Amino acid sequence: MAFMPDAALIWFRQDLRLADNPALAAVQDRPVLPVHVLEDGPGAPGGAARWWLHHSLVSLGRALAERGTPLLVLRGDPRRLIPAIAAQVGATEIHAGRQTEPAARQRDAETHDALQRDGRRLVLHRNALLHEPHLVRTGAGKPFSVYTPFSRAVFALLEGLPPPIPAPDRLTPATGGPAGLGPAAFGLLPAPPEPDWAAEFPSHWTPGEAGAAARLAAFLDAGLATYAARRNMPAAEWGTSGLSPHLHLGEISPRQVWHAAQAQGGAGLETFLKEILWREFSHHLLWHRPEMPGQPLRPEFNAFPWRSDPAMLRAWQRGRTGIPIVDAGMRQLWRSGWMHNRVRMIVASFLVKHLLQPWQSGEAWFRDTLVDADLAANAASWQWVAGCGADAAPYFRIFNPVLQGAKFDAEGAFVRRWCPELARLPDRFIHCPHEAPPDIQRAAGVAIGRTYPAPIIDLAEGRARALAAFAAIKGIEAA
Repeated sequence: MAFMPDAALIWFRQDLRLADNPALAAVQDRPVLPVHVLEDGPGAPGGAARWWLHHSLVSLGRALAERGTPLLVLRGDPRRLIPAIAAQVGATEIHAGRQTEPAARQRDAETHDALQRDGRRLVLHRNALLHEPHLVRTGAGKPFSVYTPFSRAVFALLEGLPPPIPAPDRLTPATGGPAGLGPAAFGLLPAPPEPDWAAEFPSHWTPGEAGAAARLAAFLDAGLATYAARRNMPAAEWGTSGLSPHLHLGEISPRQVWHAAQAQGGAGLETFLKEILWREFSHHLLWHRPEMPGQPLRPEFNAFPWRSDPAMLRAWQRGRTGIPIVDAGMRQLWRSGWMHNRVRMIVASFLVKHLLQPWQSGEAWFRDTLVDADLAANAASWQWVAGCGADAAPYFRIFNPVLQGAKFDAEGAFVRRWCPELARLPDRFIHCPHEAPPDIQRAAGVAIGRTYPAPIIDLAEGRARALAAFAAIKGIEAA
């Protein structure tokens, strides 16, 4: 009688792929039950990320079925469901990718304890990062708080990075598991009476492992060579990779991206790899500073004199500030679920500095509206712009959005696409339409205050107010 090895669970989370998945590779020679648990409560994805998750799960389920085993999707508390499913199928091991989010770490610790009491074990693998965040240390043995030395350290650690693991050809299904949810029951897509705010998303994105591979290949072919020169230009085709949502849900691994980019080479390679390492740095910070999503890493900022104003926040959220590069970015976010990175910095600086709105309000809006809403990168980036995070931007760095628009969108192509009511303005007024003479406004079909809003704040006054607010905090000069 042939020996049948114990079944195993592979618990898919932020690693929704078959290739280069160490958790899957560890169990592919055993009967396996692939599981994903839809969680509610702390750590649950925002609206745009839920849309992506739905389509990614459908894609993963199809790929697994082609290899002989279905994907089991359930909704509930994995601390209860995972041990129960493991018992049903007789699995002694549950394999999953390690996560850095505080709620996920707490959940995994409690799931580990529940499994251990039943004689089973949870085995965590490095699926989402190039290096374990708790293993990257300074020469003094401490976590890094500054990006540049962190990136140097990780570059050194990545010498000889092993190649990606191929996807399995076939999988043996475990038997005895419960019935799962079908895609229609996931509850992740907008549904009546809610408006279909994701209607345009499919024209911008193809979620899933195959979509991630196609995106990477297209970027390497069309964008990597010019990445350093064009990455700050929001209207440039392939100025950025567009891989962030695929990386967030693990439809492609950073190791796959790293190796493929190095194999391609080109003038933009080093700059691109440094962006991959910024993502690693963000997760390093979150691992060691779990309070980062809600609390400033620099404690003196607890006394910052924010001026919470729901009307100003709403104007910013809806792209109705009267500052074209800001409005174009916020409309791009609402309609596509994504925003160009340079524009993210501009709109964030405008919110927290010119408008003095709490950075947490911006972080929460991005978390709900970005398809790539990565908790670590989102929080780290907002704190960087606000000046209250690790290796933060100096307090006196206050982007002038008009000058930023003129520099990085000189002909106004980005603004014209997302703010079409301004499309007929001459280039010299596209980033400051309120300064256009009345006859030029009329010729362009623009009426400030009617067809397009007047600026909600004078930029010079906003800058002066921000500098005064920073000056009121003791120790801020050390930024």
